[in-house]
Amino acid sequence: MDRVTVYTAFNPTTAQIVCSRLLTAGIHASVEGEAAALSMEGYSLSTGGIRVQVPEAEASAARALIEADEKT
Repeated sequence: MDRVTVYTAFNPTTAQIVCSRLLTAGIHASVEGEAAALSMEGYSLSTGGIRVQVPEAEASAARALIEADEKT
């Protein structure tokens, strides 16, 4: 099952909050790249950020939920 990135953050707290929100909604989310981003100052920018990923089949629902949360 392929996983796709539905959200990118530059700090681990934001990535974990988004991931937790998706998990609460029943979406199988995970945070990727967090350890690499934390390994040195400013590294999350150079790696493209910390990614929240979900199975491809759940990507549309995850993006819709993220967008709805950002509007509130």
